[in-house]
Amino acid sequence: MKLQHSVLTLALATALTSPVWADEAAAKRWIDSEFQPSTLSKAQQKTEMKWFIDAAKKLQAKGVTEISVVSETLTTHEYESRTLAKAFQEITGIKVNHDLIQEGDVVEKLQTSMQSGKSIYDGWVTDSDLIGTHYRYGNVLNLTDYMTGKGKPWTNPGLDVKDFIGTSFTTGPDGKMYQLPTQQFANLYWFRADWFARKDFKDQFRAKYGYELGVPQNWSAYEDIAAFFSNDVKSIDGKQIYGHMDYGKKDPSLGWRFTDAWLSMAGAADIGIPNGKPIDEWGIRVAADGCTPVGASMSRGGATNSPAAVFALTKYVDWMKKYAPKEALGMTFGESGPVPAQGHIAQQIFWYTGFTADMVKPGLPVVNADGTPKWRMAPGPNGPYWKPGMQNGYQDVGSWTFFKNHDSDKTAAAWLYAQFVTAKTTSLKKTIVGLTPIRESDIQSKAMTDMAPKLGGLVEFYRSPARVAWTPTGTNVPDYPRLAQLWWQNVSVAVSGEKTPQQAMDNLAVEMDQVMARLERAGMTHCAPKLNPKGDPNKYLSDKAAPWKKLANEKPKGETIAYEKLLNAWKAGKVR
Repeated sequence: MKLQHSVLTLALATALTSPVWADEAAAKRWIDSEFQPSTLSKAQQKTEMKWFIDAAKKLQAKGVTEISVVSETLTTHEYESRTLAKAFQEITGIKVNHDLIQEGDVVEKLQTSMQSGKSIYDGWVTDSDLIGTHYRYGNVLNLTDYMTGKGKPWTNPGLDVKDFIGTSFTTGPDGKMYQLPTQQFANLYWFRADWFARKDFKDQFRAKYGYELGVPQNWSAYEDIAAFFSNDVKSIDGKQIYGHMDYGKKDPSLGWRFTDAWLSMAGAADIGIPNGKPIDEWGIRVAADGCTPVGASMSRGGATNSPAAVFALTKYVDWMKKYAPKEALGMTFGESGPVPAQGHIAQQIFWYTGFTADMVKPGLPVVNADGTPKWRMAPGPNGPYWKPGMQNGYQDVGSWTFFKNHDSDKTAAAWLYAQFVTAKTTSLKKTIVGLTPIRESDIQSKAMTDMAPKLGGLVEFYRSPARVAWTPTGTNVPDYPRLAQLWWQNVSVAVSGEKTPQQAMDNLAVEMDQVMARLERAGMTHCAPKLNPKGDPNKYLSDKAAPWKKLANEKPKGETIAYEKLLNAWKAGKVR
């Protein structure tokens, strides 16, 4: 009896401490109830899930039963944390603690881990904006080599890296992939298509400006349209309206407005996709090796305080003060985001497609009774310094990132989870929930075709090969966290009027050079900055490359295009 009792006790203890039993029945349950639609058949989904089950069993045999990962708080990541993490546990038996925190907190914890050499989490979702940082410090796992080497047993044969649309942004200067995209969204132009279609407004605009009211192709037209709705139309149905929306509070999010390619939209960088070379959209120049930063200020050959950059900051401040609601000056990124959905904004030059899900909810003033939007998204207009072949705007690519020297079994389990939430079995449903597509196969699916009429141009944009002209921060930036924080502090004094735009950009350029000088002295694993000596800023100004000479006329005639023509251009694979 004692033996029988001890056996029963051991069995009970084992049952209480063992992970949830992983089995194919659980996989079938999730496939039938949650993972639909998918670009895979149910039989293919079961095969893919069987691979995850078998791989997880090998890790459990090594003692891995639980992992911790982190991402910023977005609709897509909420779905991963609340739904897909649970599914992963029930199917594989490995528990996932998927923390959701603010983006700034993710970066802070990442910096702490990099400095200490010990990763707080087993896996991270960090913006691909950090690609230059990850590559240079050498702390992050090179996934290209991992997938064919140590991580091969844990790499899904059906991962299909070529199906991901954002891997060019997560690739280092060495041609190796350091991050796996899990969500992405672009900053595009947003406008009230119903207002733009009104004959009375079209006639009034044409009479005043001499061209058609339509999607602005350049900043001149955007400015004209902003003035028209704010000063001429003024109100619709008794409600005051505005021709522009932005935000200007002294807050870290103010920096995103600029580091997210505001200068490149004006045309401050060199020609080149994904980012200008040798000068990128932050104004940082790299040496002939395409990797070594040599300066941000014009005195060192950079363009952060160049005429195009100063023009960009000047317009940002002017437009917000003249054409946006007065409360915009005191708003952060998060506070300003929902404002266009309230129904009193005519257009926004810089709008993230990540807001799409919140902009199509039934009952909103910007949604028709049949569920179709009253608004549309389009390519952002370009400033007078912009030239064909330049980056057209920004694209956020949140990507799975792993520390190189972390516990190898925990890393393998986190890599399994990263592949699970991006797998073809789960990715289409995740795209439908969060509207942040990562796979070509999902974008081209019938499900997305069916949704397209209610998404205001999102599907058409992502189906176009032109989407590659919208890119994240590139590899010229050697330390994203340290350099990014300088932007909001300098932009804010231009918003307040404490400094002129020229003074603000001059100071920003100097501070960026100072940070890069410290990085040069400290050294980095790869491509540490090596600053050019200071010289006459004017010797670098050119009409053939950045930094571009000041234009005699920074406001050429406005140009617009009909939205239908834009859609056809996207379908033809053109940027505009």
